Amino acid sequence: MADESDKGFLINEKSMEILIAKFIPTSQYFERSFDLLQTQIEDLKDGQKDLKQEMDRRFEQVDKRFEQVDKRFEQVDKRFEQIDKRFEQIDAKLDTIIERLDIKIDAGLRENRSMSFKLFSFAMLFSAISMAGLLGKLAGLF
Repeated sequence: MADESDKGFLINEKSMEILIAKFIPTSQYFERSFDLLQTQIEDLKDGQKDLKQEMDRRFEQVDKRFEQVDKRFEQVDKRFEQIDKRFEQIDAKLDTIIERLDIKIDAGLRENRSMSFKLFSFAMLFSAISMAGLLGKLAGLF
């Protein structure tokens, strides 16, 4: 038996690692699990990058849409300014029309007043002549 012990095995560090790796399969399992986890984490990071790029692209599209909406609002504002100017023109025209109507009405009222005065004067003169004729008839002058 002494001969057998002389033939002993030399175990160096590398052969020890191989023996441990082969005899303890759980270490290989953990290595594969950690590798799988690392791969999944990298995939998640890539997915996050892709998602961020997609979100950035969509935000750019939304920004472009808001710019279009802003341009439309600017056009609407310009249109309202044009409408305001048009109303100002209409208001000025109405003012001139009302002013002309006032002038015509005032002239008509003046004419009516002078006509009323003429008619009143004629009526008074006719009444005075009638009274003179009545008094002359009573006095026997006619």
